[in-house]
Amino acid sequence: MTDDVLIERPEAYPGVEVIRFNRPAKKNAITSAMYRKMADALVAASRDPALRVVAFLGTEGCFSAGNDMADFISVAMGGAMGRDVIDFLRALASIDKPVVSGVDGLAIGVGTTIHMHCDLTVASARSMFRTPFVDLALVPEAASSLLAPRVMGHQRAFALLAKGDAFSAEEALSAGLIRKIVEPEAVETETLALATKLAAKPPAALAIARRLLRGDRADVLARIDEEAIHFAAQLKSVEARAAFEAFMTRR
Repeated sequence: MTDDVLIERPEAYPGVEVIRFNRPAKKNAITSAMYRKMADALVAASRDPALRVVAFLGTEGCFSAGNDMADFISVAMGGAMGRDVIDFLRALASIDKPVVSGVDGLAIGVGTTIHMHCDLTVASARSMFRTPFVDLALVPEAASSLLAPRVMGHQRAFALLAKGDAFSAEEALSAGLIRKIVEPEAVETETLALATKLAAKPPAALAIARRLLRGDRADVLARIDEEAIHFAAQLKSVEARAAFEAFMTRR
């Protein structure tokens, strides 16, 4: 297992499990091994009655720069997103317990779309959300093509997911992607305070309320699978290979 993702149960925050990106030297870029560890953690959290809330956190100045491109391109040569990625996305969409997140700095690709599955997100004023899927000749993932228009309307969803515009924290707040903006040093404490308040509520009532608010997850899971089919097809395309080569050359 990788220490690039830490699974923590802080004593000061009972009932809360923290999934923490811990690869700051690589801007918390996510590898297949990290996806696998997070997927397994979400499944285990779903089954553990002692855990009431899951919280995603990054490191100072960076939530996640999205996929580790070297690892991603290696997997992509097989013409698919990868089982670890799909298992993580489906586990995230399926968990019955509240999910919160705290963002400071960069939130790129899945580093942005993950928050569409969160119930509350805190971000610092210096945070920036962007999804360069189309720039890499790919398509949206994590059911973001379904969830983003629901959350922010077609125009802003198109600007984020297709045009690739960067959203500031203020723009993300206005769009409904996040709940609150705080100072960078307060992101973690504010996020875990929210998680603790949720963890103290009657769990059955909270689970029902969340399920009613989020609606039937079947369409979300179906969209994850549909996006994955298009994603895999694009991975095999000439334009995607050219985009990957250009990206790696720029680096």
